[in-house]
Amino acid sequence: MSGRTDPRVTRTTSALRQAVVELASQRSVSRITVAELAERAGVTRATFYNRYSTPLDPLIEVLYADLESGHRLEDCRRAEGYPGPALLRLAVSEVADHVERFAAVYRNALSDPADRGVYDAMVRHFGDYALDFLARVAGPGLPDVSHQVIAQFLAHGFAGAIKAWLSDPDVTKAQLVDATVACAPAWWAGAAESPGRPR
Repeated sequence: MSGRTDPRVTRTTSALRQAVVELASQRSVSRITVAELAERAGVTRATFYNRYSTPLDPLIEVLYADLESGHRLEDCRRAEGYPGPALLRLAVSEVADHVERFAAVYRNALSDPADRGVYDAMVRHFGDYALDFLARVAGPGLPDVSHQVIAQFLAHGFAGAIKAWLSDPDVTKAQLVDATVACAPAWWAGAAESPGRPR
C-alpha cells in the first residue's frame, strides 16, 4: 500500500480550507452553515462530514498550519545561532504577520460572543507552543515550576494582547510587538538561544 495521499483528497481539503477562509472573512465562522461551505468548495455535505464536524474545524487547520510555518522558521533561526532577544522579537513578529494575514477572520470571530472557538484555538495553540518550548530548552533562570501553569499564563496573555490589538485601530503592529516583547519573562530570551532537545 502506498503512503501517498489521494490527490482528490488533497484537492477537496484545499477547496474546503480556501472556502472557509473566504466565508469566515465575511462573517464569523459560527454563522457559516455546512451547506454553504460545501457549495462554495464544490463538494457534497457528505464529503464535508467525512473529514470535519463543523466549519470551525477546517478553519482551525488553516490557522494552525500558517502559525506552524512561522515556528519552523524560528527553529531554523535558532539553529543558525540567532541571539535570544532577536529570536523572541522575530517570533512575535511572525505571529503578528499571521494575524494580519487573517485579520478579517480574527476580527469577525472576536466580535461575535457565539464564536469563541477561534479565540480558544488561538490560546490552545500558544499554550501547546509554550509547553513544547519549555520542554526543549534550557537556560539561565528557567523557573523550576509547573510548565503547564506557565504555558497557560503566557498563552492567555499573548492571545489577550492580540485581541486588544485587533480591537483598537490606534494600536499598530509594531506597538503590539513592542508591548509583547516587553511583557515576556526575562528568562524566555535566554532560554530561546538554547537549541534544546530535538523534537
